[in-house]
Amino acid sequence: MEFVRFGTEDDDDDAATQYMIEQSLLLESNKQKEPPRDSTAHGSRSPGPDSADSIFTAIRQGNEKLLKELSIRHRDKFSDTNSRGWTPLHEAAAQSNQTILELTLHASGSDSVESRTPRGQTPLFLAVEGGLIENASFLLQHGAQPDSQDHDQDSPMLLAIRSDRADMMKLLLLQGSRVNQEGCHGRRPLHEASRLGKAALVNLLLEAGAQLDPRSHYGLTPLALAAQAGHLEVVETLLMRGADVLSRAQDEASILYEACSSGDPALIGQLLEYGADANVAKHTGHLPIHRAAHRGHLQSLKLLIPVTSKGEVNNSGMSPLHSAAAGGHTLGIKIALRLGNYELIDLLLRFGANVNYYCKINTTHFPSALQYALKDQVVFRMLCNYGYDVGRCFECPYGNGSHVPEDFEGWSDTVIKDNTFCEVISVSWLKHLAGQLVRIMLDYVDHVTLCSKLKAAVMEQQQWPDICRLQENARCLQHLCRLQIRRCLGRLRLRSPVFMSFLPLPGRLKDYILYREYDLYSQQSSTPRWIY
Repeated sequence: MEFVRFGTEDDDDDAATQYMIEQSLLLESNKQKEPPRDSTAHGSRSPGPDSADSIFTAIRQGNEKLLKELSIRHRDKFSDTNSRGWTPLHEAAAQSNQTILELTLHASGSDSVESRTPRGQTPLFLAVEGGLIENASFLLQHGAQPDSQDHDQDSPMLLAIRSDRADMMKLLLLQGSRVNQEGCHGRRPLHEASRLGKAALVNLLLEAGAQLDPRSHYGLTPLALAAQAGHLEVVETLLMRGADVLSRAQDEASILYEACSSGDPALIGQLLEYGADANVAKHTGHLPIHRAAHRGHLQSLKLLIPVTSKGEVNNSGMSPLHSAAAGGHTLGIKIALRLGNYELIDLLLRFGANVNYYCKINTTHFPSALQYALKDQVVFRMLCNYGYDVGRCFECPYGNGSHVPEDFEGWSDTVIKDNTFCEVISVSWLKHLAGQLVRIMLDYVDHVTLCSKLKAAVMEQQQWPDICRLQENARCLQHLCRLQIRRCLGRLRLRSPVFMSFLPLPGRLKDYILYREYDLYSQQSSTPRWIY
């Protein structure tokens, strides 16, 4: 072809164009020489015998013939790892073809049985994890260590327990696995089997010589872990073998305390039968009864209440009643609003829970229980009927004067220092409840004086006219007699059904003294709820 030259710039452009054309023709020629691709490969190239991953492919496909050829021609590559950090023996241990495993081990050498993945797992780990007992047996016979641990301090024995494989455990034990080997946090195989509720495996480990009460680094025994998870059968097994029911964890939690997490009354009854002490507290002062109340386990509480010292509180000043009403700050007042929890609180009150206890972490001038019943009339009436000190709510050092003196610190994010009821109920998010609360309180007191702040709060409420009527008129003699009788009897006698049954008074008078007309819990079919 003849080119016409116009100058230097055009020459350069033509040369570049000619080069591009030549390269395109060469590329097209090479494509025509390439052999056709196998249509069955779906566009992907099958690895040849010299490929780096050919050994792994042969193992996964179970191609024994190809693997034999590779073991002769490329024996040195059997120590290489793939993208996961596995050697060919790891791959073979995870497959179900034992012939492949034998060929791979022969080509890899005996030292390969202890090769490790990036997680620290040996081929035996992978065989046990996959439940391949034939592979595990073969590896153990060829030098695999039964007690090797990975980076998480897990062992083949622990993997067998988690997969509930008694046959795998027996194999490991027969091959010398240590039944008391410590793992993560000092836990042993018996800890793991007890925690998971594997009763058959617990028996197997004990028959193999497992220690009955080993302690983890947190001081927990297998019995404690089984009780915590609510595995009754395992607990019964360990107790019958002589496990220490009085052992305590590092935080001083007892076995019985741990059992209260599950709330299984059969489990708690079993522990009590074997001598568990309901009055052993954690370092925080929490008793088993606090735990059961916090979780709302009514049946468990029925077992714990008779064997627990009355009036016990924890180091935070929380009584079982507070725990039941507050839900341990997990469910808040919602737990008390549920119908089932009314029964729980009523149970605690009937057995002597102190409605007038003061919480150390939230000290107010009035008894603390009221804070958990501000928005629930049923609970509030229950507290008042059982002797709540309503009079403390009307005590105020300022009276009709100003409630903001120069040294008043007000509310704090961390500490509430003896705040009066009028200060608490006057905050913006509670103020709308003031009228209803004060109106109910007046049913349980003689004439009282409303301080200026409390009066300002209730004057805006719809109950104000009714409050004025009660305050401006003398209380009826019948009401005053009820108050006097209640003062003479005292809170503990009032809540005692046995004492009240022997009291020589007519039934209707007893009901009046006990405020039965305001027992909203017993009238739960038509229980009134406050709307807020």
